[in-house]
Amino acid sequence: MTGPVSPEPPPVIARLRAAWNARDLAALQACFHPNYESRQPLHPDRAFRGREGLARCWGMLLEAVPDFQAELLGCAAAGDVVWTEWRWTGSPLGGGAFTAGGVMIFGLEADQIAWARIYTETVQVQGPDFDAILDEILRCAPAPDAA
Repeated sequence: MTGPVSPEPPPVIARLRAAWNARDLAALQACFHPNYESRQPLHPDRAFRGREGLARCWGMLLEAVPDFQAELLGCAAAGDVVWTEWRWTGSPLGGGAFTAGGVMIFGLEADQIAWARIYTETVQVQGPDFDAILDEILRCAPAPDAA
């Protein structure tokens, strides 16, 4: 990031949050550049380009979670790069609770989001604890060279 860091979200991020909370797909799409590029470095097969993919993904989610809410937990902007942390919640039509969130890094162009690197996941309420995850990581790690 270059330039001074601002803790206030740029206008497009405020519009994004408002569009999510209003569940307004047209307003959501308007936040994004027509050639928007979505990248998920931890899930490279989820990458797509363009507003059509965005409308498909978010349209299905907003339909499935009609009371979807987005909370901006943190934001740092410098130049045309914005780091954000989000919490998303709602009640899916099928019952239960939806909670997800994480970090989204946005590149801005002409007051629209031109690209994003997305590091978000649904909250895992039950599952392996940290020790089990660490054991799995260590099992997959290459053995140190014996010298």
